[in-house]
Amino acid sequence: MNLHAPVAPLSPDEAAVHADAFDSMASSVETALLGKTEVVRLALVALLSQGHLLLEDVPGTGKTTLARAIASTVDGVWRRVQFTPDLLPSDVTGVTVFNQATREFEFHPGPVFANVVIADEINRASPKTQSALLEVMEEAAVTVDGVRHSVPMPFLVVATQNPVEMSGTYRLPEAQLDRFLMRLTVGYADPAAELAIIRGDRIVSPDALTAHTDAERMGRVRRDAGRVHVDDAVYEYVLRLARATRAHSALSVGLSTRATVAMAHTARTLALVSGRPYATPEDVKTLARPVWAHRLVLSPEASVGGRTGVDVLDEILEATPAPQPGHPGATAAR
Repeated sequence: MNLHAPVAPLSPDEAAVHADAFDSMASSVETALLGKTEVVRLALVALLSQGHLLLEDVPGTGKTTLARAIASTVDGVWRRVQFTPDLLPSDVTGVTVFNQATREFEFHPGPVFANVVIADEINRASPKTQSALLEVMEEAAVTVDGVRHSVPMPFLVVATQNPVEMSGTYRLPEAQLDRFLMRLTVGYADPAAELAIIRGDRIVSPDALTAHTDAERMGRVRRDAGRVHVDDAVYEYVLRLARATRAHSALSVGLSTRATVAMAHTARTLALVSGRPYATPEDVKTLARPVWAHRLVLSPEASVGGRTGVDVLDEILEATPAPQPGHPGATAAR
């Protein structure tokens, strides 16, 4: 068996089938979260890319609703953990206890053993408790008392934090932020959608949504995303953008290799669910803010000056030329 055998390229028809299925998933979630098409689609792309979400927004904008709706549409189980200063790591991962009847130690799983885990106000817990999520987000497993326990698949952590009320919070360290594939902001609903919400029109409970996929089908999507063609010109574009962040005067820490790999992987998924068997520079531009902005660390001068990672990233995107449509293979399937 040749482990390095070339993978058959994805056909346009195969990509179209995946796009139709994805549209059904997104439409289902949108019946519970009105007027947020882009956020819903990006959140589902993160799930299909085996990544995790950081939702940064003020209270009451639908962050929990989004997570619960995703769990329903993938026929999964969701659990919510309210992060507080007194929350312990074992409250998240689980604990081993001694059973007097059997005279054996038994593992009692924590709330991370679910398909969708809502880590509500994650920045209110201590760094020690925040770090309890690091292993499970990276490896889909937790180690308790030296024993490794795998979580169910699919697995998605949706962490929320309020960027306005920072009193009594602990800033997420760079290592933790880097575990999140995307940072999204739900934002306020547009007037028409908010009016429908106020009236109670067309609103479906997220727990009442019909499942549109399952673990097996999602596994097939992930495998086929690996067959999406990415031209060298697109890879080089991702690298040039990353290197520009590492040399930018407003940043003390630029994008890591993990960030560039995450971009390439997510661009394949976005192309697939868009009905294309190939990724384009536009996919990279679409994903730049959600996938990269939260990984950038501003220099003290830039931070004091009020700049943000998004500002710097937009500046780099503007200054870095993308492969043109006429570039051989840059936007065409092979």
